[in-house]
Amino acid sequence: MVEEKSRRTLNIQFLKKRTDSSQVMVYVILVLLLLAAQILSPGYLKPTHIAGILRLASFMGIAAIGQNLTILTGGIDLSIANTITFANVIAAQIMVGRNENTLTALLAVIMMGMAVGLINGAGIQWLRIPPFIMTLGVGTVIQGVFLIYTKGAPKGNASPFLKAVCGQSFIGIVSGIVIIWAVMAAVTIVFLRSTPYGRKIYSIGINEQAARFSGIQTRRVTFSVYLLSAVIAAMTGFFLVGYTGTSFLDVGTSYNTKTIAAVIIGGTAITGGRGSYVGTIAGAVIMTILDDFLTIVNIPEAGRQIMQGVIIILLVLIYSREKHKK
Repeated sequence: MVEEKSRRTLNIQFLKKRTDSSQVMVYVILVLLLLAAQILSPGYLKPTHIAGILRLASFMGIAAIGQNLTILTGGIDLSIANTITFANVIAAQIMVGRNENTLTALLAVIMMGMAVGLINGAGIQWLRIPPFIMTLGVGTVIQGVFLIYTKGAPKGNASPFLKAVCGQSFIGIVSGIVIIWAVMAAVTIVFLRSTPYGRKIYSIGINEQAARFSGIQTRRVTFSVYLLSAVIAAMTGFFLVGYTGTSFLDVGTSYNTKTIAAVIIGGTAITGGRGSYVGTIAGAVIMTILDDFLTIVNIPEAGRQIMQGVIIILLVLIYSREKHKK
């Protein structure tokens, strides 16, 4: 037992060193991408424009926290997109533009997120349904539920307070949602790096069976990861109401693909056990810059989708080749 624990500790330390190097590389890619955007579109690096990019990246970055946790355990969450949309719809209908309803709306979407997470976690850990299938199925059910709930026409709008937090700047060019993201990012990084629970997540991703034999309650840890992922997705939907002002049935559509891409580009292994949210932050910003720049140069939606896919594949290939050299 002692030897097994020592071996797991050494594995985690080794993988952390590999993770640090991949994080350096993704930030180098981010800097090069910004320089390329400035050359092709002079004025791209204006503070006000960068502030706008960070505001947009905040929503993806927050949603990617949950995705990062699930992928670190060797799983995945494909219910994030529809959880975001359902939370978005619920929040708007509860707030109806009134500040006094903001807290009630937040509590409601958190409870909805907990329900989704409980179902995902129970299906994955106790019914032994693979995460890909379970979360995809739950996401599809959620989509049907919010279509019935709204009858295809969502109503309501954000409170003035939430609009100010998510859409306006408080400190110069920094908006409230960026500050919220920064706080959540700091908590996530410390949580993964410096707590026993974070180390358990890495251990499960490295080898779930070995983690179980070493005394880790793998089912409880994995269950809680999917619970957190769903709650964070629901909170993202809540914040998005403040940014858009109202709810939309397609507001979360792209978040499954983009959060996975942000996590993988950020250096987290899709098989689990290696990675950090530090890299995912850069991954979220890179994804936002790609979408923003392609829009600026008037690439049609279909072309943007194709180019984004190709660029994501290229970035992941660059990371993979670098990883194999080490």
